[in-house]
Amino acid sequence: MKNKKPTSKIILFSLWMLLSFSFLNAQKHQVVFKDSLDGAFDLSDFLIYANGFIVVPTIITEPAVGGFGGAVAPIFLKKRAPVIEEDGTKRFVNPDITGGIGMYTANKSWMGGAFRSSTLVKPKILYRVFAAYGDMNLSFYANNLPNQADQEFKLNFKSTIFYTQWLKQFKNAKWSAGPQYLFLNSKINLPDFNLPPPFVDPKDIKSTISQLGGAVQFDGRDNIFTPDKGIRVQADFFWSDKALGSDYQAWRINLSTIGYYPLAKKLIGGLRIEGEQALGSPPFYLKPGINLRGIPAARYMGNTSIVAEGELRWDVYRRWSVMGFGGLASAFDDWDKAFAKPVVYSYGSGFRYLLARKFKLRMGVDIAKGPEDWAYYIVFGSNWMR
Repeated sequence: MKNKKPTSKIILFSLWMLLSFSFLNAQKHQVVFKDSLDGAFDLSDFLIYANGFIVVPTIITEPAVGGFGGAVAPIFLKKRAPVIEEDGTKRFVNPDITGGIGMYTANKSWMGGAFRSSTLVKPKILYRVFAAYGDMNLSFYANNLPNQADQEFKLNFKSTIFYTQWLKQFKNAKWSAGPQYLFLNSKINLPDFNLPPPFVDPKDIKSTISQLGGAVQFDGRDNIFTPDKGIRVQADFFWSDKALGSDYQAWRINLSTIGYYPLAKKLIGGLRIEGEQALGSPPFYLKPGINLRGIPAARYMGNTSIVAEGELRWDVYRRWSVMGFGGLASAFDDWDKAFAKPVVYSYGSGFRYLLARKFKLRMGVDIAKGPEDWAYYIVFGSNWMR
């Protein structure tokens, strides 16, 4: 308690210095919050000239972490100028994205972290770095008996996470490949159960994951935030082994395709197909799961997951758009029982506002319904942003 006031003063002073620098720099470029083309509210110039940032607030309705909570992610964007190659071709460079995240939910789950996505322009290397610590209370499910409802188990995770990926662009800059690495140290607290979770191995209670892998990517989207056209395809894998300092010996293979196509002048269609396969003996919490709007995290898991989702964006009026989406997915342990359980579905709608035209950045809200619950999402860029 003695350090509370000094800490608060340091935080307030840091924020004041940051904002002062931003606005002083903005004055040199006469930054306004209206777009020069349509006069609408726009943050493009502020982000470009004032080292400005967007604070992305999110209401968390995820049932796996208590059903309600909040998260704040201050995100700094820096626009990068295109590069003219020796052969005269123009290479577009993605904006730098730097930010943090803090979250707290109704079941006392919390997490804090930081991330950066950027490009080393001369060597043509795309890199991502993420680090976080969390104290999370999560729900996992098991079906112990046939013809009965899945049983819920609430577990507490204290975890340290570090992830990084480095992709070298080829001569055709849409293609890239390189290594990636994941470190995860977790301690799981098990409440007293009448029936212990059947999926928890004793070594899962306190474990270290160290995974080395690689990725190959083709990215032909017209922008990384809210694309209007183009396709992104990625194949990647992770290898976990005692030689890497991991407590587990396992493989994980992922395939992902996301594409956008203008169906009409103001109608954009999107399709996402993803599959994930686990081999060996991974911990239960790193098995493939279903990632769909409206589906609780960790609700459906197995050694294999397959997800297909489509969406439509209708640019109704000026900067405002209406969304519609739906998806199907399945998670299972054995391919011969791939569809033994019903396929999981979700659907929903939402809206977007073109917040920064020069970045093609839209933000908005989605409302989704799965088999059990409703969920709400504040979307920065795109729900499929990768």
